[in-house]
Parts: sequence; structure tokens; C-alpha cells
Amino acid sequence: MQLGFVSAILPDLSCEEVLDFAAEEHFRCIELMCWPPGGAERRYAGITHVDVTTLTDDAAAELKQQFDSKGVDISGLGYYPNPLSGTKEESDVAVAHIKKVIEAAPRLGIDRVNTFIGREPSQTPDENWERFFAIWPDIIKHAEGQGVYVGIENCPMYFTKDEWPSGKNLASSPAAWRRMFDLIPSDHFGLNYDPSHLVWQMMDPVGPIKEFADRIFHVHAKDVAIDYEALSEVGVLAYPLEYHRPKLPGLGEVPWGEFFNVLGETGYRGPVCIEVEDRVYEGSLEGRKEALRQSARFLHNYMPASDI
Repeated sequence: MQLGFVSAILPDLSCEEVLDFAAEEHFRCIELMCWPPGGAERRYAGITHVDVTTLTDDAAAELKQQFDSKGVDISGLGYYPNPLSGTKEESDVAVAHIKKVIEAAPRLGIDRVNTFIGREPSQTPDENWERFFAIWPDIIKHAEGQGVYVGIENCPMYFTKDEWPSGKNLASSPAAWRRMFDLIPSDHFGLNYDPSHLVWQMMDPVGPIKEFADRIFHVHAKDVAIDYEALSEVGVLAYPLEYHRPKLPGLGEVPWGEFFNVLGETGYRGPVCIEVEDRVYEGSLEGRKEALRQSARFLHNYMPASDI
């Protein structure tokens, strides 16, 4: 396994500065954010450390050389939109850009891209699965042609009013994963596994690892704290942010010892990237850097020194 981090938490740094920080702190890899230039409305979105819309072969070769010279890998390219949006323009833009990110990956010498399936929250599950089957086979076929593996993060994207009542990402549960892999049985279609999203949904974050071991292409390391007193007041049908908060690894309820034990036993040897969404640390650039350092110190307890 290679310990790294998601570049979204360092939006005020250039790609080169993010790389320098990673090398100085002895991180093994970085998941680089590849949103289209121009920003985005939600938190942690709209960050562009690699602009795939203008990436030339020469620029890609230069970036790859910079990473190689620092001894840091690119764990994958990340872009997390809503390809199943009921707004055609939003869906079309998301699908087109996912394909551009897929095309950029092999030019950078990597074979992983991470994203969301998407979901239209105003439509029924069956309607969303119809949209999924109309849109996603072509994306995965494109990835196969590029030799790229697409990892779908399991975040429900259900936090705010515009995401009510069912969120903006279908791939939030083992039942959904089985269905999407049955519909698209491609070896290039898998998961970017984040245990924290299962915890706040009151699900087992460790049990699915064995069943989906061959589908786990990438891992996010984020924790979550559940306020059970608030949960008792509002119930699980409330907006999830009313009863849970994203936290740094070790400050929440993910059973990290059990998680890494099972993950290692299944043979996973890929990236484990820290994803910081803990508001306690967001007040300054140095606070966000320290969040990555603190997370790394904690996770080192569960990863062999040879991997770190």
C-alpha cells in the first residue's frame, strides 16, 4: 500500500507546490484533482491541479518527470461530478470531462481515474438505473480502450437541500455495487473505497471488503463522528450533516485496525489517500497541512513501514 492524500485540501497551492509538500513529508502518492477550470459550487469541488482540457503531451511528460524526480506517484486523477443529473447540460459536461480525464491518465503514465456514478435525486431508483445503463457503458468502454481503471467513490452525496431526497451518487451501498457491476461486468470498473461513508449510513465499513476485493482500485482514508444524541432527535431521515461530521482518521468511528487487517488480507496493495474534510483544521493553509501530517502519523500505525 502507498500512503498519500487527495489534493483537494490544498486548493491554494499549485500542482508543483503540492508535489513539493508531499515529497517533504514523505508521502508516497497524491490523487490529483482535475475539475474543469472555473470552479464549482460545493465544498472540495472545482479544484484543478491538472487541467486536462489543455494538457499537451509535452506538459504531461514534464509533469510525470517532476513526480518521478521527487519519488512521488500519482495515485489517480480525481473528478467527482453528477453524470446522471436530470439537467442535460450538466450531465453532458460531466460525461465529456470524465472522458477527457480518462484520456489524460495514460499520458501521465497512470491507469486510475476516480469519480462518481451520479444520481438524479428527484427521480426513482429504477429511473436512475435506466439513466445509468444509458450513460455508463460507453464511459467504461472508453476507459477500457485507454487501459484505465475507473474507481467509483461510495459517497451518497446527500448533505444539502439540492441533494434531497436521495443524494447525487447511486453507488453508496454494497447492493448498488452488485447491481452496477452486474450491469457493466468490466474489469476496468471498480471502487474508490471510503469506509467513512458506510459508517454514517449505519453500515459495516469492513464486511464488504472481502466480497469486492477485486473491485477496490483506490482507497480514501477519512473518518466520521456520529452525534448519537442529535441522531436520536432528528432520525436517519434528516439531512445527514445534522448528525455526523467528517473527521481526520482516528478521530471518529472507523475501526482502522480491523479495516487495514482485512484490506491487507485480501491482497490490496494500492494507494490509500487521506481525504481531509474536517472543519477543525480548515482555517488556514498550515492547519490543513497539519491535518495531513496528523493523519499520516495515525495511519502509520496500521501500514507496514516498507509500504509507507
